[in-house]
Amino acid sequence: MSARIIRADACTPVPWKNGQGLTREIARHPSAADGEHFLWRVSVAEVNSAAPFSAFPGIDRHIALLDGAGFTMTLDDRHQHALCTPFKPFAFPGEAQVTVTLANGPTRDFNLMTRRDHGRGEITAWATPGDYRVEKGIVLIYCARGSFDTHDGALHTGDAWLFPPAATIVLPDGAAALAVWIEGATA
Repeated sequence: MSARIIRADACTPVPWKNGQGLTREIARHPSAADGEHFLWRVSVAEVNSAAPFSAFPGIDRHIALLDGAGFTMTLDDRHQHALCTPFKPFAFPGEAQVTVTLANGPTRDFNLMTRRDHGRGEITAWATPGDYRVEKGIVLIYCARGSFDTHDGALHTGDAWLFPPAATIVLPDGAAALAVWIEGATA
């Protein structure tokens, strides 16, 4: 698979599966899969109200706050998690019934979904200046804040580098990235 840069403005908003919010899909694998048959998917969602999340049975979900004050997630009317720290991932099962209470206005969050019976995934935050190694299994690097250079060109806030080759990324002051690692669900 060849590396390519996906620009933020190329990701058009589409309704959530339940129609109660908007998301901008960055990538899915395989690329020709529909919304129900992907092995993994990465997107950025806009959470503008206390709408429930869409259910995705059989999918493991990872979420990280990008912008805004965040929200408290209530899972299956029992467990609560405050998603209020930018770039700190939280994992939960896609079949969970999730409601949210906004902390203070709209937010944007980064999402990774992986089909549980085909592999697993993880989001790693690169949030301090320094050198970061693109290791085997990293399928996407998202520029969460600022800008930085890659072998294929500069990434600016909201851009992504899909299927990056082994390389070292140098994050300058003020930049942050989210690295998506996938095991098993890349073929």
